[in-house]
Amino acid sequence: MKNNGALVEAQMLIRKPVASVFQAFIDPEITKNFWFTKSSGQLETGKSITWEWEMYKVSSTVLVKEIIPNEKIAVEWDQYATLVEFLFEATSPETTYVTIKQSGFKTRGDELLAEINGASGGFTTVLDGLKAYLEHGINLNLIADKFAKE
Repeated sequence: MKNNGALVEAQMLIRKPVASVFQAFIDPEITKNFWFTKSSGQLETGKSITWEWEMYKVSSTVLVKEIIPNEKIAVEWDQYATLVEFLFEATSPETTYVTIKQSGFKTRGDELLAEINGASGGFTTVLDGLKAYLEHGINLNLIADKFAKE
């Protein structure tokens, strides 16, 4: 099925240097404090990495397409066969603007709307958790609590 042109985008200013923010997505020992609970390894170009959310008994595999240190991480996400780009812009020596973009959705109609809604809310939650963890050292358990009733 052909890409429908839909795009999800979430963004947040993080008050930490770009190298720290970038590393938070590369290194699963950091990422697990604001997103998934387990990973099969660090992100490296050409590698397939499995991310797990153990509390929900679900996992996803991403193929790392491109890494430009302190600028960009691009992965192909198996869940929707979409491209997800994490973009990092140093706005000062101590601040980073992070943008997450997901594109290449193959669905249409209500299914597409559900995917866009889930991705938009999900990536916003990830960025909120990232901000709390990197700026204040707090793991807010946002992902674990998002679907706590299910």
